[in-house]
Amino acid sequence: MKNLASALVKAQMAFGPALKTATNPHFRSRYADLSACVEAVMDGLNRNGIAMIQQCSESDTGVVVETVFIHESGEMLSCGKLHVPAVKHDPQGYGSALTYARRYSLMAACGIAPEDDDGNAASRKTEIKKSEVDESKMADLLAAIEATTTEEDLKKAYVGAYAYANGEPIWQKRVIAIKDKMKGKL
Repeated sequence: MKNLASALVKAQMAFGPALKTATNPHFRSRYADLSACVEAVMDGLNRNGIAMIQQCSESDTGVVVETVFIHESGEMLSCGKLHVPAVKHDPQGYGSALTYARRYSLMAACGIAPEDDDGNAASRKTEIKKSEVDESKMADLLAAIEATTTEEDLKKAYVGAYAYANGEPIWQKRVIAIKDKMKGKL
């Protein structure tokens, strides 16, 4: 691991922040998508002789992603497996879970985070409590509610999204509103 460890240290010095360039239309917010995360680290890794691969494993309930670094010397480092449940068990649901898993596995493995945009908030006179709900994940959960075609699927999607709202009233209200809208359509 000597060669890989040394190369990873040098690579991390070249990592940039994952820029929030994507927009979530449901919440009108910005987030760092998978391509921004890859762009933040790939040059630093490759310039230091490191290839990054993300292996996928089978799962009946979602996706499993494992980020692996391979050094040109042949040394390898597995950064652990991350399981992300698929909200919907169809190609779109699994694809969404895969993108989410790849993004978070990569950020954790490389020790990066989305760009800091809290500077303006820190200079305000009153402190605003930051939501613990990941807006991208919540957008996927709300989209899953809107895509339901049966009352049973609606109930399952609603329960998952409401639980993920983590007791935050603004998110709970949005989940309930979309559930009520869909219930009226079904």
